[in-house]
Amino acid sequence: MKDLAYLNKFFVKYRWQLIPGLLFVIISNIFSVKRAQVVREAIDLVTENIGVYHLFAGFQRQSIVYEIFSSGLLFFGILILVLSLISGLFMFFMRQTIILMSRHIEYDLKNEIYSHYQDLSLAFYRRHNTGDLMNRVTEDVSRVRLYLGPGIMYASNTIVLFALIIYFMLTVNVRLAIFSLLPMPVLAIIIYYVNNVINFRSEKIQERLSSLSSFVQENFSGIRIMKSYVREGSVREKFALESEDYKTHSMALVKVQSSFYPLMLFLVGFANVITIYIGGIEVMKGNISPGNIAEFLIWLNQLTFPVMALGYVTSMIQRAAASQKRINQFLDEKPEIISPDVPKRTINGLIEFKNVDFVYPDTGIQALKNVTFTANPGEMVAIIGRTGSGKSTIANLLLRMYDTTGGEILIDREPVKQLNLEGYRAQIGFVPQEVFLFSDTIANNIAFSADVLDMPKVEQAAKDAAVYRNIMELEKGFGTLIGERGITLSGGQKQRVSIARAIVKQPQILIFDDCLSAVDTRTEEEILQNLGYIMQGKTNIIIAHRISTIKNAHKILVMDNGEIIEQGNHQHLMQQKGTYFELYEKQLLEEEEA
Repeated sequence: MKDLAYLNKFFVKYRWQLIPGLLFVIISNIFSVKRAQVVREAIDLVTENIGVYHLFAGFQRQSIVYEIFSSGLLFFGILILVLSLISGLFMFFMRQTIILMSRHIEYDLKNEIYSHYQDLSLAFYRRHNTGDLMNRVTEDVSRVRLYLGPGIMYASNTIVLFALIIYFMLTVNVRLAIFSLLPMPVLAIIIYYVNNVINFRSEKIQERLSSLSSFVQENFSGIRIMKSYVREGSVREKFALESEDYKTHSMALVKVQSSFYPLMLFLVGFANVITIYIGGIEVMKGNISPGNIAEFLIWLNQLTFPVMALGYVTSMIQRAAASQKRINQFLDEKPEIISPDVPKRTINGLIEFKNVDFVYPDTGIQALKNVTFTANPGEMVAIIGRTGSGKSTIANLLLRMYDTTGGEILIDREPVKQLNLEGYRAQIGFVPQEVFLFSDTIANNIAFSADVLDMPKVEQAAKDAAVYRNIMELEKGFGTLIGERGITLSGGQKQRVSIARAIVKQPQILIFDDCLSAVDTRTEEEILQNLGYIMQGKTNIIIAHRISTIKNAHKILVMDNGEIIEQGNHQHLMQQKGTYFELYEKQLLEEEEA
Protein backbone atom coordinates (compact mmCIF):
# COMPACT_ATOMS: atom_id res chain seq x y z
CA MET A 1 0.00 0.00 0.00
CA LYS A 2 3.03 2.33 0.19
CA ASP A 3 2.63 3.30 -3.48
CA LEU A 4 -1.06 4.07 -2.94
CA ALA A 5 -0.14 6.31 0.03
CA TYR A 6 0.43 9.08 -2.54
CA LEU A 7 -3.37 9.28 -2.89
CA ASN A 8 -3.93 10.10 0.80
CA LYS A 9 -3.76 13.83 0.05
CA PHE A 10 -6.83 13.44 -2.17
CA PHE A 11 -8.73 11.65 0.61
CA VAL A 12 -8.03 14.65 2.85
CA LYS A 13 -9.15 17.02 0.09
CA TYR A 14 -12.43 15.16 -0.50
CA ARG A 15 -13.00 14.05 3.11
CA TRP A 16 -16.49 15.61 3.20
CA GLN A 17 -17.54 13.21 0.45
CA LEU A 18 -15.65 10.18 1.78
CA ILE A 19 -16.87 10.39 5.42
CA PRO A 20 -20.61 10.73 4.57
CA GLY A 21 -20.15 7.95 2.00
CA LEU A 22 -18.83 5.57 4.68
CA LEU A 23 -21.70 6.56 7.00
CA PHE A 24 -24.19 5.80 4.23
CA VAL A 25 -22.55 2.35 3.85
CA ILE A 26 -23.22 1.60 7.53
CA ILE A 27 -26.81 2.90 7.49
CA SER A 28 -27.66 1.07 4.25
CA ASN A 29 -26.37 -2.25 5.62
CA ILE A 30 -28.19 -1.86 8.94
CA PHE A 31 -31.53 -1.57 7.15
CA SER A 32 -30.54 -4.40 4.77
CA VAL A 33 -29.69 -6.78 7.64
CA LYS A 34 -32.89 -5.89 9.50
CA ARG A 35 -34.95 -7.31 6.62
CA ALA A 36 -33.92 -10.85 7.58
CA GLN A 37 -35.14 -10.28 11.14
CA VAL A 38 -38.52 -9.12 9.85
CA VAL A 39 -38.75 -12.29 7.70
CA ARG A 40 -37.96 -14.36 10.81
CA GLU A 41 -40.80 -12.66 12.72
CA ALA A 42 -43.15 -13.22 9.80
CA ILE A 43 -42.35 -16.94 9.53
CA ASP A 44 -42.63 -17.41 13.29
CA LEU A 45 -45.98 -15.57 13.16
CA VAL A 46 -47.18 -17.96 10.45
CA THR A 47 -46.06 -21.01 12.47
CA GLU A 48 -47.78 -19.81 15.64
CA ASN A 49 -50.97 -18.60 13.96
CA ILE A 50 -51.49 -21.83 11.99
CA GLY A 51 -51.70 -23.67 15.32
CA VAL A 52 -54.08 -21.05 16.78
CA TYR A 53 -56.20 -21.12 13.58
CA HIS A 54 -56.63 -24.92 13.82
CA LEU A 55 -57.34 -24.64 17.54
CA PHE A 56 -60.45 -22.52 16.78
CA ALA A 57 -61.70 -24.91 14.10
CA GLY A 58 -65.51 -24.94 14.06
CA PHE A 59 -65.73 -21.70 16.04
CA GLN A 60 -66.77 -18.27 14.67
CA ARG A 61 -63.58 -16.75 16.10
CA GLN A 62 -61.55 -18.62 13.46
CA SER A 63 -62.31 -15.84 10.94
CA ILE A 64 -61.06 -13.20 13.41
CA VAL A 65 -57.78 -15.15 13.82
CA TYR A 66 -57.48 -15.31 10.00
CA GLU A 67 -57.98 -11.52 9.70
CA ILE A 68 -55.37 -10.81 12.40
CA PHE A 69 -53.02 -13.28 10.71
CA SER A 70 -53.51 -11.63 7.28
CA SER A 71 -53.06 -8.12 8.70
CA GLY A 72 -49.83 -9.23 10.41
CA LEU A 73 -48.41 -10.65 7.18
CA LEU A 74 -49.39 -7.48 5.26
CA PHE A 75 -47.69 -5.35 7.91
CA PHE A 76 -44.48 -7.42 7.69
CA GLY A 77 -44.60 -7.28 3.89
CA ILE A 78 -44.90 -3.48 3.92
CA LEU A 79 -42.14 -3.27 6.55
CA ILE A 80 -39.77 -5.35 4.37
CA LEU A 81 -40.59 -3.10 1.40
CA VAL A 82 -39.94 0.06 3.46
CA LEU A 83 -36.64 -1.32 4.81
CA SER A 84 -35.57 -2.24 1.25
CA LEU A 85 -36.42 1.24 -0.03
CA ILE A 86 -34.50 2.94 2.80
CA SER A 87 -31.52 0.61 2.30
CA GLY A 88 -31.61 1.30 -1.46
CA LEU A 89 -31.86 5.04 -0.88
CA PHE A 90 -28.78 5.11 1.33
CA MET A 91 -26.99 2.83 -1.13
CA PHE A 92 -27.72 5.45 -3.80
CA PHE A 93 -26.29 8.15 -1.51
CA MET A 94 -23.26 5.92 -0.92
CA ARG A 95 -22.57 5.64 -4.64
CA GLN A 96 -23.21 9.34 -5.21
CA THR A 97 -20.56 10.27 -2.63
CA ILE A 98 -17.81 7.63 -2.96
CA ILE A 99 -17.99 7.09 -6.75
CA LEU A 100 -18.29 10.85 -7.31
CA MET A 101 -15.23 11.35 -5.09
CA SER A 102 -13.27 8.86 -7.21
CA ARG A 103 -14.17 10.76 -10.38
CA HIS A 104 -12.98 14.04 -8.84
CA ILE A 105 -9.69 12.42 -7.80
CA GLU A 106 -9.29 10.89 -11.28
CA TYR A 107 -9.75 14.36 -12.78
CA ASP A 108 -7.22 15.91 -10.37
CA LEU A 109 -4.70 13.10 -10.88
CA LYS A 110 -4.88 13.29 -14.69
CA ASN A 111 -4.41 17.06 -14.59
CA GLU A 112 -1.50 16.70 -12.16
CA ILE A 113 0.24 14.13 -14.36
CA TYR A 114 -0.36 16.13 -17.54
CA SER A 115 0.87 19.33 -15.90
CA HIS A 116 3.97 17.48 -14.68
CA TYR A 117 4.56 16.12 -18.19
CA GLN A 118 4.63 19.67 -19.52
CA ASP A 119 7.23 20.68 -16.92
CA LEU A 120 9.58 17.84 -17.81
CA SER A 121 12.50 18.45 -20.14
CA LEU A 122 13.03 17.24 -23.69
CA ALA A 123 15.51 14.61 -22.45
CA PHE A 124 12.65 12.89 -20.60
CA TYR A 125 10.68 12.51 -23.84
CA ARG A 126 13.72 11.08 -25.61
CA ARG A 127 13.93 8.36 -22.94
CA HIS A 128 10.24 7.36 -23.01
CA ASN A 129 7.95 6.46 -25.90
CA THR A 130 4.60 8.17 -26.47
CA GLY A 131 2.56 5.01 -25.87
CA ASP A 132 4.02 4.59 -22.38
CA LEU A 133 3.30 8.24 -21.54
CA MET A 134 -0.29 7.86 -22.75
CA ASN A 135 -0.87 4.62 -20.81
CA ARG A 136 0.13 6.19 -17.50
CA VAL A 137 -2.29 9.08 -17.86
CA THR A 138 -5.17 6.94 -19.16
CA GLU A 139 -5.02 3.20 -18.40
CA ASP A 140 -3.06 3.48 -15.14
CA VAL A 141 -5.20 6.33 -13.80
CA SER A 142 -8.36 4.37 -14.68
CA ARG A 143 -7.11 1.42 -12.62
CA VAL A 144 -6.33 3.72 -9.70
CA ARG A 145 -9.84 5.19 -9.96
CA LEU A 146 -11.35 1.72 -9.62
CA TYR A 147 -9.54 1.41 -6.30
CA LEU A 148 -10.64 4.88 -5.19
CA GLY A 149 -14.31 4.33 -6.07
CA PRO A 150 -15.61 0.75 -6.37
CA GLY A 151 -12.63 -0.59 -4.40
CA ILE A 152 -13.29 1.52 -1.31
CA MET A 153 -17.07 1.17 -1.66
CA TYR A 154 -17.08 -2.65 -1.96
CA ALA A 155 -14.39 -3.09 0.70
CA SER A 156 -16.20 -0.91 3.25
CA ASN A 157 -19.53 -2.53 2.34
CA THR A 158 -18.05 -6.02 2.82
CA ILE A 159 -16.46 -5.17 6.18
CA VAL A 160 -19.61 -3.52 7.58
CA LEU A 161 -21.95 -6.26 6.29
CA PHE A 162 -19.71 -9.04 7.61
CA ALA A 163 -19.44 -7.39 11.03
CA LEU A 164 -23.22 -6.86 11.32
CA ILE A 165 -24.23 -10.32 10.07
CA ILE A 166 -21.66 -12.24 12.13
CA TYR A 167 -22.70 -10.26 15.23
CA PHE A 168 -26.40 -11.00 14.69
CA MET A 169 -25.72 -14.66 13.82
CA LEU A 170 -23.71 -15.20 17.00
CA THR A 171 -26.43 -13.59 19.12
CA VAL A 172 -28.96 -16.06 17.69
CA ASN A 173 -26.98 -19.34 17.77
CA VAL A 174 -23.19 -19.75 17.92
CA ARG A 175 -23.12 -23.35 16.58
CA LEU A 176 -25.32 -22.56 13.58
CA ALA A 177 -23.32 -19.39 12.86
CA ILE A 178 -19.99 -21.30 12.74
CA PHE A 179 -21.30 -24.06 10.45
CA SER A 180 -23.09 -21.57 8.17
CA LEU A 181 -19.92 -19.52 7.64
CA LEU A 182 -17.55 -22.49 7.13
CA PRO A 183 -17.68 -22.46 3.26
CA MET A 184 -17.18 -18.68 3.08
CA PRO A 185 -13.34 -18.58 3.55
CA VAL A 186 -13.00 -21.34 0.92
CA LEU A 187 -15.23 -19.32 -1.41
CA ALA A 188 -13.15 -16.16 -0.81
CA ILE A 189 -9.85 -17.96 -1.53
CA ILE A 190 -11.18 -19.56 -4.72
CA ILE A 191 -12.63 -16.25 -5.92
CA TYR A 192 -9.34 -14.46 -5.19
CA TYR A 193 -7.34 -17.07 -7.07
CA VAL A 194 -9.70 -17.28 -10.04
CA ASN A 195 -9.98 -13.50 -10.18
CA ASN A 196 -6.20 -13.18 -10.48
CA VAL A 197 -6.17 -15.77 -13.27
CA ILE A 198 -9.00 -13.92 -15.06
CA ASN A 199 -7.23 -10.56 -14.69
CA PHE A 200 -3.93 -12.00 -15.90
CA ARG A 201 -5.54 -13.62 -18.93
CA SER A 202 -7.64 -10.51 -19.63
CA GLU A 203 -4.45 -8.41 -19.72
CA LYS A 204 -2.89 -10.92 -22.11
CA ILE A 205 -5.95 -10.63 -24.34
CA GLN A 206 -5.69 -6.83 -24.25
CA GLU A 207 -2.02 -7.06 -25.22
CA ARG A 208 -2.84 -9.40 -28.12
CA LEU A 209 -5.74 -7.18 -29.21
CA SER A 210 -3.46 -4.12 -29.09
CA SER A 211 -0.84 -5.97 -31.13
CA LEU A 212 -3.48 -7.10 -33.65
CA SER A 213 -4.91 -3.56 -33.97
CA SER A 214 -1.42 -2.07 -34.41
CA PHE A 215 -0.61 -4.67 -37.05
CA VAL A 216 -3.78 -3.90 -39.02
CA GLN A 217 -3.37 -0.11 -38.66
CA GLU A 218 0.25 -0.23 -39.80
CA ASN A 219 -0.58 -2.33 -42.84
CA PHE A 220 -3.52 -0.16 -43.84
CA SER A 221 -1.33 2.94 -43.46
CA GLY A 222 1.37 1.34 -45.63
CA ILE A 223 -1.01 -0.30 -48.11
CA ARG A 224 0.73 1.40 -51.05
CA ILE A 225 4.13 -0.02 -50.11
CA MET A 226 2.62 -3.43 -49.39
CA LYS A 227 0.98 -3.60 -52.82
CA SER A 228 4.09 -2.22 -54.55
CA TYR A 229 6.19 -5.07 -53.15
CA VAL A 230 3.42 -7.67 -53.70
CA ARG A 231 3.43 -8.71 -50.01
CA GLU A 232 -0.34 -9.24 -49.60
CA GLY A 233 0.01 -13.01 -49.17
CA SER A 234 2.78 -12.75 -46.58
CA VAL A 235 0.89 -10.09 -44.61
CA ARG A 236 -2.27 -12.21 -44.74
CA GLU A 237 -0.38 -15.15 -43.19
CA LYS A 238 1.01 -12.92 -40.42
CA PHE A 239 -2.48 -11.57 -39.73
CA ALA A 240 -3.79 -15.14 -39.45
CA LEU A 241 -1.06 -15.96 -36.90
CA GLU A 242 -1.88 -12.82 -34.88
CA SER A 243 -5.60 -13.71 -34.98
CA GLU A 244 -4.89 -17.30 -33.92
CA ASP A 245 -2.83 -16.05 -30.97
CA TYR A 246 -5.66 -13.75 -29.92
CA LYS A 247 -8.21 -16.61 -30.25
CA THR A 248 -6.03 -18.94 -28.12
CA HIS A 249 -5.83 -16.42 -25.27
CA SER A 250 -9.57 -15.67 -25.52
CA MET A 251 -10.47 -19.38 -25.30
CA ALA A 252 -8.22 -19.80 -22.25
CA LEU A 253 -10.14 -17.01 -20.50
CA VAL A 254 -13.52 -18.47 -21.43
CA LYS A 255 -12.54 -21.84 -19.92
CA VAL A 256 -11.73 -20.23 -16.58
CA GLN A 257 -14.89 -18.13 -16.58
CA SER A 258 -17.10 -21.10 -17.49
CA SER A 259 -15.87 -23.11 -14.48
CA PHE A 260 -15.90 -20.15 -12.07
CA TYR A 261 -19.65 -19.50 -11.78
CA PRO A 262 -20.77 -23.16 -11.39
CA LEU A 263 -18.14 -23.62 -8.66
CA MET A 264 -19.30 -20.47 -6.89
CA LEU A 265 -22.98 -21.55 -7.05
CA PHE A 266 -22.03 -24.99 -5.71
CA LEU A 267 -20.27 -23.51 -2.67
CA VAL A 268 -23.14 -21.10 -1.97
CA GLY A 269 -25.65 -23.96 -2.30
CA PHE A 270 -23.49 -26.14 -0.04
CA ALA A 271 -23.50 -23.41 2.62
CA ASN A 272 -27.31 -23.24 2.40
CA VAL A 273 -27.60 -27.03 2.79
CA ILE A 274 -25.39 -26.96 5.91
CA THR A 275 -27.48 -24.12 7.36
CA ILE A 276 -30.77 -25.96 6.79
CA TYR A 277 -29.38 -29.25 8.17
CA ILE A 278 -27.75 -27.81 11.31
CA GLY A 279 -30.62 -25.35 11.71
CA GLY A 280 -33.16 -28.20 11.57
CA ILE A 281 -31.30 -30.05 14.35
CA GLU A 282 -31.26 -26.87 16.47
CA VAL A 283 -35.01 -26.34 15.89
CA MET A 284 -35.74 -29.90 17.04
CA LYS A 285 -33.66 -29.26 20.14
CA GLY A 286 -35.73 -26.14 20.77
CA ASN A 287 -32.69 -23.80 20.61
CA ILE A 288 -34.03 -21.73 17.69
CA SER A 289 -37.28 -21.21 15.82
CA PRO A 290 -37.97 -22.10 12.12
CA GLY A 291 -37.85 -18.37 11.39
CA ASN A 292 -34.20 -18.32 12.47
CA ILE A 293 -33.30 -20.76 9.65
CA ALA A 294 -34.89 -18.42 7.08
CA GLU A 295 -33.11 -15.50 8.77
CA PHE A 296 -29.72 -17.28 8.46
CA LEU A 297 -30.35 -18.21 4.80
CA ILE A 298 -31.06 -14.56 3.93
CA TRP A 299 -27.95 -13.38 5.74
CA LEU A 300 -25.89 -16.08 4.05
CA ASN A 301 -27.06 -15.03 0.60
CA GLN A 302 -26.44 -11.39 1.52
CA LEU A 303 -22.79 -12.35 2.20
CA THR A 304 -22.33 -14.06 -1.17
CA PHE A 305 -21.77 -10.91 -3.22
CA PRO A 306 -19.47 -9.25 -0.61
CA VAL A 307 -17.34 -12.41 -0.53
CA MET A 308 -17.11 -12.29 -4.32
CA ALA A 309 -16.31 -8.59 -4.09
CA LEU A 310 -13.53 -9.37 -1.58
CA GLY A 311 -11.52 -11.26 -4.19
CA TYR A 312 -12.35 -8.64 -6.81
CA VAL A 313 -11.30 -5.78 -4.52
CA THR A 314 -8.04 -7.50 -3.50
CA SER A 315 -7.13 -7.98 -7.14
CA MET A 316 -8.23 -4.39 -7.88
CA ILE A 317 -5.99 -3.00 -5.12
CA GLN A 318 -3.01 -4.99 -6.43
CA ARG A 319 -3.52 -3.65 -9.94
CA ALA A 320 -4.06 -0.11 -8.63
CA ALA A 321 -0.86 -0.33 -6.57
CA ALA A 322 1.10 -1.48 -9.64
CA SER A 323 -0.40 1.36 -11.72
CA GLN A 324 0.22 3.98 -9.03
CA LYS A 325 3.83 2.80 -8.77
CA ARG A 326 4.22 3.45 -12.51
CA ILE A 327 2.59 6.87 -12.12
CA ASN A 328 4.82 7.72 -9.15
CA GLN A 329 7.92 6.90 -11.21
CA PHE A 330 7.04 9.73 -13.59
CA LEU A 331 5.77 12.10 -10.88
CA ASP A 332 9.09 11.65 -9.05
CA GLU A 333 10.98 12.74 -12.16
CA LYS A 334 12.41 16.21 -11.66
CA PRO A 335 12.53 18.63 -14.61
CA GLU A 336 16.11 19.22 -15.68
CA ILE A 337 15.24 22.67 -17.03
CA ILE A 338 13.93 24.93 -14.27
CA SER A 339 12.74 28.48 -14.89
CA PRO A 340 14.00 31.02 -12.34
CA ASP A 341 11.39 32.99 -10.40
CA VAL A 342 11.98 36.27 -12.20
CA PRO A 343 9.59 38.55 -14.14
CA LYS A 344 9.25 38.23 -17.91
CA ARG A 345 11.08 40.82 -19.97
CA THR A 346 11.44 41.80 -23.62
CA ILE A 347 14.63 40.62 -25.34
CA ASN A 348 16.49 42.40 -28.15
CA GLY A 349 17.96 39.23 -29.66
CA LEU A 350 21.72 39.48 -29.02
CA ILE A 351 22.95 35.85 -28.87
CA GLU A 352 26.38 34.89 -27.57
CA PHE A 353 27.75 31.34 -27.36
CA LYS A 354 30.88 31.27 -25.17
CA ASN A 355 32.96 28.07 -25.23
CA VAL A 356 29.81 25.93 -25.22
CA ASP A 357 30.14 22.15 -24.75
CA PHE A 358 27.21 19.78 -24.72
CA VAL A 359 26.86 16.04 -24.06
CA TYR A 360 23.45 14.40 -24.54
CA PRO A 361 22.42 12.99 -21.13
CA ASP A 362 20.62 9.92 -22.48
CA THR A 363 23.33 8.75 -24.93
CA GLY A 364 26.55 10.32 -23.64
CA ILE A 365 27.36 11.59 -27.14
CA GLN A 366 29.27 14.89 -27.20
CA ALA A 367 27.41 17.04 -29.71
CA LEU A 368 29.23 20.37 -29.27
CA LYS A 369 32.84 21.20 -28.42
CA ASN A 370 34.00 24.69 -27.49
CA VAL A 371 31.45 26.49 -29.73
CA THR A 372 31.81 30.28 -29.71
CA PHE A 373 29.95 32.78 -31.89
CA THR A 374 27.81 35.93 -31.70
CA ALA A 375 24.54 36.77 -33.49
CA ASN A 376 23.54 40.42 -33.35
CA PRO A 377 19.98 41.78 -33.71
CA GLY A 378 19.18 42.35 -37.38
CA GLU A 379 21.66 39.67 -38.53
CA MET A 380 20.95 36.45 -40.38
CA VAL A 381 23.34 33.82 -39.06
CA ALA A 382 23.51 30.56 -41.00
CA ILE A 383 24.79 27.20 -39.79
CA ILE A 384 25.85 24.51 -42.25
CA GLY A 385 27.55 21.17 -41.95
CA ARG A 386 27.26 17.45 -42.44
CA THR A 387 24.60 15.32 -40.71
CA GLY A 388 25.46 14.89 -37.02
CA SER A 389 27.74 17.90 -36.86
CA GLY A 390 25.71 19.54 -34.05
CA LYS A 391 23.58 22.05 -35.97
CA SER A 392 20.20 21.07 -34.46
CA THR A 393 21.80 20.88 -31.01
CA ILE A 394 22.52 24.62 -31.22
CA ALA A 395 18.80 25.21 -31.91
CA ASN A 396 17.81 23.04 -28.91
CA LEU A 397 20.22 24.91 -26.63
CA LEU A 398 18.93 28.27 -27.86
CA LEU A 399 15.38 27.20 -27.00
CA ARG A 400 16.76 25.93 -23.68
CA MET A 401 15.39 22.46 -24.26
CA TYR A 402 18.70 21.42 -22.69
CA ASP A 403 21.28 23.23 -20.59
CA THR A 404 24.91 23.36 -21.64
CA THR A 405 27.36 20.96 -20.00
CA GLY A 406 30.16 23.48 -20.43
CA GLY A 407 30.47 27.19 -21.24
CA GLU A 408 27.42 29.46 -21.31
CA ILE A 409 24.84 31.04 -23.60
CA LEU A 410 24.05 34.74 -23.15
CA ILE A 411 20.94 36.54 -24.38
CA ASP A 412 21.36 40.33 -24.32
CA ARG A 413 24.52 39.68 -22.22
CA GLU A 414 22.53 37.81 -19.55
CA PRO A 415 22.85 34.04 -19.05
CA VAL A 416 19.87 32.27 -20.62
CA LYS A 417 19.46 30.26 -17.38
CA GLN A 418 18.55 33.48 -15.58
CA LEU A 419 15.69 34.40 -17.93
CA ASN A 420 12.05 33.59 -17.27
CA LEU A 421 11.67 30.51 -19.49
CA GLU A 422 8.06 31.05 -20.56
CA GLY A 423 8.65 34.73 -21.37
CA TYR A 424 11.86 33.90 -23.26
CA ARG A 425 10.39 31.12 -25.40
CA ALA A 426 7.34 33.26 -26.16
CA GLN A 427 9.67 35.59 -28.10
CA ILE A 428 11.26 32.84 -30.21
CA GLY A 429 9.87 31.47 -33.46
CA PHE A 430 11.02 27.93 -34.20
CA VAL A 431 10.52 25.86 -37.36
CA PRO A 432 11.73 22.30 -36.70
CA GLN A 433 13.34 19.96 -39.16
CA GLU A 434 10.52 17.44 -38.78
CA VAL A 435 7.28 19.32 -39.49
CA PHE A 436 4.41 18.59 -37.10
CA LEU A 437 0.93 19.89 -37.86
CA PHE A 438 -2.01 19.33 -35.53
CA SER A 439 -5.26 17.66 -36.61
CA ASP A 440 -7.02 20.99 -36.99
CA THR A 441 -7.71 23.62 -39.64
CA ILE A 442 -4.86 25.28 -41.51
CA ALA A 443 -5.82 28.61 -39.92
CA ASN A 444 -5.62 27.20 -36.38
CA ASN A 445 -2.31 25.53 -37.17
CA ILE A 446 -0.81 28.84 -38.31
CA ALA A 447 -2.30 30.76 -35.37
CA PHE A 448 -1.18 28.10 -32.87
CA SER A 449 0.86 30.53 -30.74
CA ALA A 450 -2.07 32.97 -30.34
CA ASP A 451 -5.01 32.69 -27.96
CA VAL A 452 -7.35 34.38 -30.46
CA LEU A 453 -7.59 33.62 -34.19
CA ASP A 454 -6.64 36.82 -36.07
CA MET A 455 -7.32 36.00 -39.73
CA PRO A 456 -5.62 39.08 -41.28
CA LYS A 457 -2.37 38.16 -39.47
CA VAL A 458 -2.76 34.51 -40.42
CA GLU A 459 -3.28 35.38 -44.09
CA GLN A 460 -0.29 37.74 -44.09
CA ALA A 461 1.92 35.07 -42.49
CA ALA A 462 0.79 32.60 -45.17
CA LYS A 463 1.73 35.12 -47.88
CA ASP A 464 5.16 35.69 -46.28
CA ALA A 465 5.68 31.91 -46.19
CA ALA A 466 4.66 31.67 -49.88
CA VAL A 467 1.84 29.22 -49.12
CA TYR A 468 -1.19 31.55 -49.38
CA ARG A 469 -1.90 30.68 -53.01
CA ASN A 470 -1.76 26.92 -52.30
CA ILE A 471 -4.18 27.29 -49.39
CA MET A 472 -6.68 29.34 -51.40
CA GLU A 473 -6.70 26.66 -54.12
CA LEU A 474 -8.15 24.22 -51.58
CA GLU A 475 -11.95 23.91 -51.46
CA LYS A 476 -12.25 25.21 -47.88
CA GLY A 477 -9.16 27.42 -47.92
CA PHE A 478 -7.89 28.20 -44.42
CA GLY A 479 -10.74 26.12 -43.00
CA THR A 480 -9.31 22.92 -44.49
CA LEU A 481 -8.65 20.22 -41.91
CA ILE A 482 -5.17 18.72 -41.69
CA GLY A 483 -4.52 15.25 -40.32
CA GLU A 484 -5.39 11.62 -40.88
CA ARG A 485 -9.00 12.47 -41.66
CA GLY A 486 -8.20 15.72 -43.47
CA ILE A 487 -6.43 16.60 -46.67
CA THR A 488 -2.82 15.53 -47.10
CA LEU A 489 -0.54 18.44 -47.91
CA SER A 490 2.69 17.97 -49.83
CA GLY A 491 6.00 18.07 -47.95
CA GLY A 492 6.77 21.59 -49.18
CA GLN A 493 3.30 22.87 -48.27
CA LYS A 494 3.62 21.44 -44.75
CA GLN A 495 6.99 23.12 -44.32
CA ARG A 496 5.61 26.47 -45.43
CA VAL A 497 2.58 26.20 -43.11
CA SER A 498 5.07 25.50 -40.30
CA ILE A 499 7.08 28.58 -41.35
CA ALA A 500 3.89 30.70 -41.35
CA ARG A 501 3.17 29.46 -37.80
CA ALA A 502 6.54 30.83 -36.67
CA ILE A 503 6.20 34.11 -38.62
CA VAL A 504 2.71 34.97 -37.28
CA LYS A 505 4.23 34.97 -33.78
CA GLN A 506 6.33 38.03 -34.77
CA PRO A 507 9.32 36.70 -32.81
CA GLN A 508 12.44 38.56 -31.76
CA ILE A 509 14.53 35.48 -32.58
CA LEU A 510 13.60 33.19 -35.50
CA ILE A 511 15.21 29.74 -35.83
CA PHE A 512 14.91 27.69 -39.02
CA ASP A 513 16.17 24.13 -38.52
CA ASP A 514 16.68 22.88 -42.09
CA CYS A 515 13.02 23.57 -42.88
CA LEU A 516 13.40 24.59 -46.53
CA SER A 517 14.65 21.22 -47.82
CA ALA A 518 11.32 20.34 -49.51
CA VAL A 519 10.85 23.81 -51.08
CA ASP A 520 11.98 24.61 -54.62
CA THR A 521 14.68 27.24 -55.18
CA ARG A 522 12.33 29.96 -56.46
CA THR A 523 9.92 29.61 -53.49
CA GLU A 524 12.92 29.49 -51.14
CA GLU A 525 14.20 32.82 -52.49
CA GLU A 526 10.73 34.37 -52.08
CA ILE A 527 10.50 33.22 -48.44
CA LEU A 528 14.02 34.45 -47.62
CA GLN A 529 13.31 37.80 -49.27
CA ASN A 530 10.14 38.18 -47.19
CA LEU A 531 12.08 37.26 -44.06
CA GLY A 532 14.52 40.04 -44.83
CA TYR A 533 11.69 42.58 -44.37
CA ILE A 534 9.98 40.80 -41.47
CA MET A 535 13.13 40.26 -39.41
CA GLN A 536 14.60 43.74 -39.68
CA GLY A 537 16.22 44.53 -36.33
CA LYS A 538 15.64 40.93 -35.20
CA THR A 539 17.86 37.87 -35.07
CA ASN A 540 17.49 35.09 -37.62
CA ILE A 541 19.24 31.72 -37.25
CA ILE A 542 19.04 29.45 -40.31
CA ILE A 543 20.28 25.85 -40.23
CA ALA A 544 20.56 24.35 -43.71
CA HIS A 545 22.24 21.80 -45.94
CA ARG A 546 21.93 23.79 -49.19
CA ILE A 547 24.36 26.65 -49.68
CA SER A 548 21.83 28.41 -51.94
CA THR A 549 19.69 28.86 -48.80
CA ILE A 550 22.38 30.66 -46.78
CA LYS A 551 24.74 32.37 -49.20
CA ASN A 552 23.24 35.82 -48.46
CA ALA A 553 23.54 35.42 -44.67
CA HIS A 554 25.56 38.01 -42.73
CA LYS A 555 27.52 35.26 -41.03
CA ILE A 556 27.95 31.57 -41.87
CA LEU A 557 29.15 28.97 -39.37
CA VAL A 558 30.59 25.78 -40.87
CA MET A 559 30.39 22.88 -38.41
CA ASP A 560 32.01 19.49 -38.31
CA ASN A 561 32.00 16.95 -35.50
CA GLY A 562 30.49 19.45 -33.03
CA GLU A 563 33.02 22.23 -33.71
CA ILE A 564 32.94 25.45 -35.73
CA ILE A 565 35.73 24.93 -38.26
CA GLU A 566 35.04 28.00 -40.43
CA GLN A 567 33.21 31.29 -39.88
CA GLY A 568 32.46 34.31 -42.09
CA ASN A 569 30.25 35.47 -44.96
CA HIS A 570 29.91 33.69 -48.32
CA GLN A 571 32.66 35.63 -50.10
CA HIS A 572 35.13 35.25 -47.23
CA LEU A 573 34.57 31.48 -46.94
CA MET A 574 34.84 30.99 -50.70
CA GLN A 575 38.20 32.77 -50.67
CA GLN A 576 39.50 30.47 -47.92
CA LYS A 577 38.87 27.45 -50.21
CA GLY A 578 38.22 25.19 -47.20
CA THR A 579 35.30 22.92 -46.25
CA TYR A 580 32.66 25.48 -47.25
CA PHE A 581 34.26 25.88 -50.69
CA GLU A 582 34.25 22.07 -51.14
CA LEU A 583 30.58 21.85 -50.17
CA TYR A 584 29.72 24.63 -52.61
CA GLU A 585 31.63 23.01 -55.50
CA LYS A 586 30.07 19.61 -54.76
CA GLN A 587 26.48 20.98 -54.63
CA LEU A 588 27.09 23.01 -57.78
CA LEU A 589 28.28 19.88 -59.59
CA GLU A 590 25.22 17.90 -58.38
CA GLU A 591 22.88 20.65 -59.66
CA GLU A 592 24.58 20.63 -63.08
CA GLU A 593 24.31 16.84 -63.32
CA ALA A 594 20.63 17.00 -62.35
